[in-house]
Amino acid sequence: MCHAGPMTEHAAQHEAVRLDDHAAELLDEARESPARRAARTLIGGTAQRVTMIALAGSSELSEHLSPAAASLQVLTGEAVLIAGEKQWPLATGTLIAIPHQRHSLRAVSDTVVLLTVSVD
Repeated sequence: MCHAGPMTEHAAQHEAVRLDDHAAELLDEARESPARRAARTLIGGTAQRVTMIALAGSSELSEHLSPAAASLQVLTGEAVLIAGEKQWPLATGTLIAIPHQRHSLRAVSDTVVLLTVSVD
């Protein structure tokens, strides 16, 4: 396959990875970070991006807009997805399509999520 330019290699780009290993490392980084969060892209490309995000308990990803096609899977912990007046409590093992509107994510406890977005 030919690529137009150099591609950044990501952990799961061409081989299987253990999500729990990455989650534990990332959560340690989040706990030590002044922002109390950390992120790592596991798959990147021209069609999709998969990013693991760790949030230390009580931290938040402030309100932002996401691409039209995005989903969030909670790997561990508890969080609340907030979009306008609507709130979705999320726990380990839940999956949700992210609404295409401004939203935020608040960690109730130490939380690791997998964000998958369609890249145009």
